Amino acid sequence: MMRFLYTVVFYCLLPVILLRLLWRSVSAPAYARRWAERFAFFPALATSKKIIWLHTVSVGEFLAALPMIRRLQSNPAIQLVITTTTPTGSERVRSVLGDSVFHVYAPYDLPDVVARFLCRINPSVYLVMETELWPNTLAACAKRNIPALLINGRLSARSARGYDRLSQLTAPMLQHISTALIQNHIDAQRFIELGLPQSNIVVTGNIKFDLTLSDELKNQAQLLKSSLSNNGQRLIWIAASTHQGEDEIILDAFAQLREHKAQSGEKTLLVPPLLILVPRHPERFTRVGQLCTSRGFNTVRRSSGVFTADMDILLGDTMGELLLLFGASDIAFVGGSLVPNGGHNFIEPAAWGLPLLSGEHVFNFAEVSQLMIQADALQITGNANELAHAVMALMQDAALRNNRGENALRVAQENRGALDKTLAVIERYLQ
Repeated sequence: MMRFLYTVVFYCLLPVILLRLLWRSVSAPAYARRWAERFAFFPALATSKKIIWLHTVSVGEFLAALPMIRRLQSNPAIQLVITTTTPTGSERVRSVLGDSVFHVYAPYDLPDVVARFLCRINPSVYLVMETELWPNTLAACAKRNIPALLINGRLSARSARGYDRLSQLTAPMLQHISTALIQNHIDAQRFIELGLPQSNIVVTGNIKFDLTLSDELKNQAQLLKSSLSNNGQRLIWIAASTHQGEDEIILDAFAQLREHKAQSGEKTLLVPPLLILVPRHPERFTRVGQLCTSRGFNTVRRSSGVFTADMDILLGDTMGELLLLFGASDIAFVGGSLVPNGGHNFIEPAAWGLPLLSGEHVFNFAEVSQLMIQADALQITGNANELAHAVMALMQDAALRNNRGENALRVAQENRGALDKTLAVIERYLQ
């Protein structure tokens, strides 16, 4: 009954949803394109291979799934169908994987749309990353005996409370998950309390730890760092995946660093740092760039490909280069954390051996943040003053910077192995 009511409400909200796509297309024109795919109108997939449908909401989920995708693609008997919800996620799938996978937008969670989608791709297994659970989609898979696997599942306390308020919808939905591969025991317990059978849970760890930095990427990062740092004459601080409301705080902290005056017993910063500022969403690139310029900072866009020795800020306005930019940096602040968005992935900068900084809101990466804090790899800051002091301390103390970076790298290396466990479970469903 609750799923019926949910479906009715969804149908009623379709005009609002489409208007929202139009509104978002003002700043991100891609939202106005390929609407037919969201209603499962696209040419049917024709193949004799076993089809795996993998849903990754956007860029973050896709990049987390990429090592798994590469391993699955090594099996010539498998055809991957990858769906995303956002244009940025779609762009990354197309640019990284091209025609090696079948890619369309994910269908809206409406019975007729999902049914049409399943008929057109005919999957053997449905894989969904992290927490993107939809009642009608899971019910449709269950009806057609298509195993549904939750991959790298996580559930913050905040999200659990939200699901619990809709328990009459959530509990039946979770019953349709064949196997849930969960990052840790705390999140697993939250799923159990919401109605997911304990027998359907496997705690695998976080597949984001199974990140491999290629030699080519390392070489690219070294060359970029040499160029940006004037051959090592200045340190580079990256503030990555920032959200609205954070950029002002980061720029306040950056201004304090530049205005710093040596006091008694304090070492002088002879060369101001370079800030790499990377907004989370591409529709904010222009506005953040204007904000940097209005503050009086000499700002250069990464997309220009031209760097100047006197630039203050490099605006990361390209897609798919965040891992490279981490590799070109000395200190990493991970955004979505000075505002209550829940934070982003600490593992990528940790894999480069960078000392980590963050705001207080890290509930989306609670376990990873605790591992990093306990290892003395991550420092939490609450405002511009604390952030400026934390960056200053790391810049003035090479030993502190190196020790925290080594601690971060050790945590990243010691927690690998979830990918192999995940692939072993997927393989059982393909036999």
